[in-house]
Amino acid sequence: MPHSPDLDRLAATVLQPGFDGTTPPGWLLRQIAGGLGGVVLFARNISEDTAGLIRRLREEDPRVVVAVDEEGGTVTRLEATTGSSWPGNAALGLLDDPGVTEATGREIGLLLAAAGVTLDYAPDVDVNATPDNPVIGIRSFGADAGLVARHSAAWITGLQSTGVAACAKHFPGHGDTVTDSHLALPTVHASRDLLERRDLPPFRAAIAAGARAVMCGHLMVPSLDPELPATLSHRVLTGLLREELGFSGMVVTDAIEMKAVAALLPPPEIAVRALAAGADAICVGASTSGGESVTALREGIVRAVHEGALAEARLAEAAGRVRDLAAWHETAKSTEADTIERDPRHGVSRLGLDTARRALRVTAAGGIAPRRPVLERPPQVVEMTARPHQAIGGALPYGPGEALARLLPGTERAVLTPGRDAPPVLREPGEAPLVVVTHDAHRHEWMRRGLAEILGRRPDAIVIETGLPGRPAGAVHLATNGNSRVSALAAAEWLTGR
Repeated sequence: MPHSPDLDRLAATVLQPGFDGTTPPGWLLRQIAGGLGGVVLFARNISEDTAGLIRRLREEDPRVVVAVDEEGGTVTRLEATTGSSWPGNAALGLLDDPGVTEATGREIGLLLAAAGVTLDYAPDVDVNATPDNPVIGIRSFGADAGLVARHSAAWITGLQSTGVAACAKHFPGHGDTVTDSHLALPTVHASRDLLERRDLPPFRAAIAAGARAVMCGHLMVPSLDPELPATLSHRVLTGLLREELGFSGMVVTDAIEMKAVAALLPPPEIAVRALAAGADAICVGASTSGGESVTALREGIVRAVHEGALAEARLAEAAGRVRDLAAWHETAKSTEADTIERDPRHGVSRLGLDTARRALRVTAAGGIAPRRPVLERPPQVVEMTARPHQAIGGALPYGPGEALARLLPGTERAVLTPGRDAPPVLREPGEAPLVVVTHDAHRHEWMRRGLAEILGRRPDAIVIETGLPGRPAGAVHLATNGNSRVSALAAAEWLTGR
């Protein structure tokens, strides 16, 4: 049977690669002109003229899908250098006000729409069933399936009201894992019944809310498929997501260079097998400097069709769903001059800062409310920092220490990491107040040990936890329930009364 002469273009349509730099390289422009269906932006691509970058891409093909990972909170791309203007899903779930969640999704959509983004790889609709989860945590709305479901639907409704497509992730649920899929293949040890009660309701809610895309996670779920990870599983992507849950939009893979799948197969084979299983778009976060890796993927997909490993009809269906999403964006994008209301002092979203303030939880030793302001002179701040997981994209340039230094000039800052030989020299109580910042201290033994040593010497220390809160510690304990710029500002404001 002869194959379509457009086979190479079909293969190109299903790819969504990343690239380096804040201007599009020549190889990328040539690929788009030759049919490349999408591009994914990371923090390394963002500048003051991101909108200009996207316009340049669309000069080659107005239909190219431009995707970005903009969850708000700890995972942000457009605000990576300053920290997000929204506190993230954990804060929204804690407040449990779907109206605020919908408004947050809409504001993030306005930010992306202004730049020309087509698709947001968000929201994270995973139920964070395991507190020790190293990669989800505060990216989740919470540990209750019903709560996560209603906030997922609200966030999607808000985002898509701006004409930016939402992408619910990570199907069939990354919340009950203790392995980071960037580093290895996680396994979800849950029965089908438990998945139905806990992990799948948010995806059902996302589909009912009209989510245009779903991202599959690189996860082994033996109760669904004992042999293949979800990304490569026909049972999961077609049997469960398509046929049982009734999803008809675009399915995109998580980045295929993640070790969860990259350790199993070469990239072209991952792409082919994911497409055969039911995926429609292949996310490729990292590409070679000359685009050779993208060319290799195109050639591998075409070769698989010629060899019978991938049906041409399946590839055409996948490419059609990518084009359908691009067409939806073109018709749904807003022409309103709606803007984000900004806080005049900090330049962040007024809604986001108010949400962060409301999500802040303060506990004082002995249950006695502290006299405010707690800090009236510049403190010494010790920030206990683990290596950020790869979904964040690198070291965070913001935090409570930076926010306190702005409000109290003269604030001293020191960083304590797991590889540091000795803790910083602590000032005496009469010299300076002490603030210790932790993130997911419950997950890091070195952090708990270091915190205990510091509090043994300075029991008057203030502790700020920016991740999932554990047992309160310190004379005053602040849980921000978010790791964002507005979360840091909310903590600094509370402590200083400013």
